[in-house]
Parts: sequence; C-alpha cells; structure tokens
Amino acid sequence: MNKKVSAILIPIVSVLIALLISTVIILLIGKNPLVAYSALIKGSFGSKQALADTIIKTTPLILTGLAVGFGFRAGVFNIGAEGQMVMGALIAATFAGNFGFLPPIIAIPLTILIAMLVGAGYAAIAGFLKAKTGAHEVVTTIMLNWIATYFASYMVTGPLKVGSGTPKSPEIATSAQLPILMKIGAIELSSGIIIAVIAAIFMYILLNKSTTGYEIKAVGFNPYAAEYGGISVAKNIVFAMAISGALAGLAGATELMGVHHRFLGELSGGKGFDGISIALIGQNNPIGIIFAALLIGALRTGSNEMQFVGVPKHMVMIIQGIVIFLVAADRIVRTIMIRKKVEK
Repeated sequence: MNKKVSAILIPIVSVLIALLISTVIILLIGKNPLVAYSALIKGSFGSKQALADTIIKTTPLILTGLAVGFGFRAGVFNIGAEGQMVMGALIAATFAGNFGFLPPIIAIPLTILIAMLVGAGYAAIAGFLKAKTGAHEVVTTIMLNWIATYFASYMVTGPLKVGSGTPKSPEIATSAQLPILMKIGAIELSSGIIIAVIAAIFMYILLNKSTTGYEIKAVGFNPYAAEYGGISVAKNIVFAMAISGALAGLAGATELMGVHHRFLGELSGGKGFDGISIALIGQNNPIGIIFAALLIGALRTGSNEMQFVGVPKHMVMIIQGIVIFLVAADRIVRTIMIRKKVEK
C-alpha cells in the first residue's frame, strides 16, 4: 500500500514544488504568478476549444508514454518511440491513400494495424540486436530514430511529395480517417483519445493481470533470476520492444488519421521523446501515464495563453523539467537506499 500511495503522491508533490519554484521565477521577471497560472488554466481548459486542443495534444502523448513505460517495465530503454511513430505513420499513410474503395469499418482498423505492425517491427530490430548480440538498445534506437527521420524526409520530398510548401504526402482516404467527436471552429477532436485510453487500460491489464505481464516485469526486475526460473529473457526483450513499438506506431496512426490526414514532415514533433518524461512522471503505470500525458498536454496548450499576459511560454518547459527532475531524483534516492539495505 505504501508503494501505491507513494506512486501517486510523488508526481503530485513534484508538480506542486515545480509550480512553487516557477512562481519565484515569475516574480523575478516582474510578472504576477496568479495571472500567469490563471492564463495557463484558461488556455488549457477555459473553453470547449481549449479543452479539445488539450485532448488532441494529450492523445499521442498517452501512447508514446505507454510505449516507453512498457519498455521500462521489461528493463529496456526504448528511446526510439520517435522513429517508431514516424515509420508507423509514414507506411500507414502510404497505404491508406488507396483505401477509398474500402468501407470505414475495414479501412480504419486496417490502417491502425499497419501502423502498429510497422512500429512493432521497427522496434523489434533493436530488441533482437540486444537479445542476440548485447547491443545496447539506447544506442540502436537512437540510430534507428535518425534512419526513420531521414527516410521520412526523403519520402515526403521525393516519391510521396504533393504540392509545395511543407513537405507532405497525399491525403489518406476519407474512409481511413477517424470519426470526429466534436468540431469547434477549425479544431476537430477525433476518436483518437478513446483509442489511447483503451490502449492504456489494456496495457494495465496485460501488465498486472496476465502471465505475460508477470514474465515481462520479472525480466525487468532481475533478468538473471527470471532466467533461472525458466523465463526466456531474450524472447521477452524482443516481445517488449515489439509491443512498445506497436504503441508508438499507434500514436503515429492517431495523428495521421485523426489530426493531419496525411503524413507531414513534422508529424511527430518530438512526441516520441516526450514519452520518456511522461513515463517517468506516470511511474511507468499505464493509468498514471494518462494523467501525466494530460498534464503535459495541458501545459503545452496553456503556454500560448500565458504569452498574452507577458509570461514566456518557455516557463512551461521549466515546470516540466523540474517535475521530471524531482520524480527521477526520488527514484535515484530509493535505488540507493535499497542497495544500502541489501549491503547491510
């Protein structure tokens, strides 16, 4: 019970401390913190349009947070969610442009499946290299990120290029676009948020209520003990990376099918890397990751409103950085305490 309570309290306390420190900084630059935070809340939740924008930004963050968090549970550091998201969205966009002859009930699941399979396969490369050769997944996933970035750039400025201006692919078929839940002005809130929440619930059940989840966590806690107990470490590493990549690919699918309806050169926008901080804030718990993603999404949306009252939007990055530091510091301290206890 103490672990469960601390898992909830640590992020909350970290956010409160971050806001306190940010308050001091805002005062030092000669602005009113109450006005700044009021603008932040108004910009995030103050209207239907603000709320819809916050949810749109939160949707892919939930999925990239789940991708990174699931890898962490298996003891692997998937730093490649960015590349997996890009590859999943790019390949899905390439196929979905030709799905006009299919009804939505087939085109939508098929597009999602393609994105997830591509993301899973791309991540499994790093998992296989780690399992078979010992190559560190941080290095391989970073390299795979660059490959995905440059490959996508080549595709949207070459074979898939349409029009001028921002590099982009052809628009996907209307039947492959996610249904719209709410439309306010130019903002369209798709059903992607429902997909993201369902994915989080599914991952929670998989990790905590299944044999597969037990094996993955066992490998993450102690691979040597897990192997001694008859669990295949290599298989679970590859499997964990594949599932992680599938979630990142799903994030790409929701952006492609629910927001842009085509692949853009900047479709990912660093959301794969944001997944790392979200997984840390959410304590690698799928339900916690939902709230962590909502926090970051709200901060990103509200930062624009803060600028209108004279507070730089980069203040949001300061808040986010402090929260991550405090959460990570707690994990470091607890790890040191556990090791000292074992040594005694």
